[in-house]
Amino acid sequence: MDPVTGGASAGKTPQHYEAIIIGAGQAGPALAGRLSDAGMRVALVERKHFGGTCVNTGCMPTKTLVASAYAAHLARRAADYGVALQGPVRVDIARVKARADTVALNARHGVESWLRGMANCTVYQGHARFTGPHDIMVDGQALSADRIFINSGGRAVIPDLPGIAGVPVLTNVGMRDLDVLPRHLVIIGGSYIGLEFAQMYRRFGSEVTLVEKGPRLIAREDEDISDAIRGILEAEGVQLRLNADDIRFAPGDAGQIDVRTHAGQAAVQASHVLVATGRRPNTDDLGLDAAGVAIDARGYIVVDDGLATNVPGIWALGDCNGRGAFTHTAYNDFEIVAANLIDGGARRVSDRIPVYALYIDPPLGRVGLTEAAVRRSGKPALVGTRPMTRVGRAVEKGETQGFMKVLVDAQTRQLLGAAILGTGGDEAVHGLIDTMSAGAPYTTLRDTVHIHPTVSELIPTVLGDLKPLV
Repeated sequence: MDPVTGGASAGKTPQHYEAIIIGAGQAGPALAGRLSDAGMRVALVERKHFGGTCVNTGCMPTKTLVASAYAAHLARRAADYGVALQGPVRVDIARVKARADTVALNARHGVESWLRGMANCTVYQGHARFTGPHDIMVDGQALSADRIFINSGGRAVIPDLPGIAGVPVLTNVGMRDLDVLPRHLVIIGGSYIGLEFAQMYRRFGSEVTLVEKGPRLIAREDEDISDAIRGILEAEGVQLRLNADDIRFAPGDAGQIDVRTHAGQAAVQASHVLVATGRRPNTDDLGLDAAGVAIDARGYIVVDDGLATNVPGIWALGDCNGRGAFTHTAYNDFEIVAANLIDGGARRVSDRIPVYALYIDPPLGRVGLTEAAVRRSGKPALVGTRPMTRVGRAVEKGETQGFMKVLVDAQTRQLLGAAILGTGGDEAVHGLIDTMSAGAPYTTLRDTVHIHPTVSELIPTVLGDLKPLV
């Protein structure tokens, strides 16, 4: 029987493995590698594209598009650097898409080739569904295992807004298929995905309107971060409609989409609409009830600190468990499970420090608590800030938007959190991440010599000029 397609075997003895992994996202393939290296017979099941969201519709293709948008933006600023270009900058969106497709496909094929060539690992391509705590079916092929690991990922949600069912709308997946430049892109949702696409397509040349129900962008961030990002986007011509109290849709003239955002305010005429309002886990069609696996009210699989479900021998990793919504947290889930099962470790999800980035330009690198969270905690704290206009590396590059902010526990001298909104912020923040992970006092980083000229070298300067948080 060909394991790629499976075959009719209902009622027959299941093919038994020591481990089954459902999903080839960030955690699944790496876990397959560790388990197979440990001598276990492994089956990995993938229903569609190898590599998961990051490789196919998320990080890799999206950041490739961001890079193309940055190149266009920099080309338009060429005169600022003493560089003369002949004629206006033009974006070939079909070639931009082709480049992103190539990056994603190369990565996808790399993951699939690795898995198919992996010793002790059999790849099944099809839809996995539980038939019991240790049994699954893959398009008619019965499989069983002592251990089953769910890495089924998540998908974008389209909210039930008035009129939305009657007009064509896109998610981040649909945006990947566009090979034409939208005349006017309306984005619903002022958080990370929405902001990245807003700046990206504005730089490609589209008119862009971003709609957010709340009073400000990315509400989970501090207000100073939110305000700075708003200024960056508005300076590039992104139109914002905040406090949107009446979002509704209707077919418009000449194939356009009328998007109303506020009661009594004229609708925006969009050529394309991107909905970026949230995601949900891919758990509704796995047959989890047949295995007795518990899920929460939002559909996420309930796991403990070691990522085990309530059913012995079943674990859940990545976006489907609600314990992280990033590629790096999914990969860390793999590391935790592998360390605990194979290496005799005792790693826990609760030990990891919250870290993430927002990939507008300039990027935002974030670690630990926000200032608002520190204030809510009541901890006596110190804070240090520095505008990017006073960072030599940013000045030399002509990219001085944004600022740094670091928060420290005044009593323990431990770093509590930091935000670097500025050129290289997504990289520079890692010095803070590492110091926090090591449990070292902030003075360790403050007293460390950094390379000049870099963005990172100003972090010790910020830490040397802390003030009480009042």
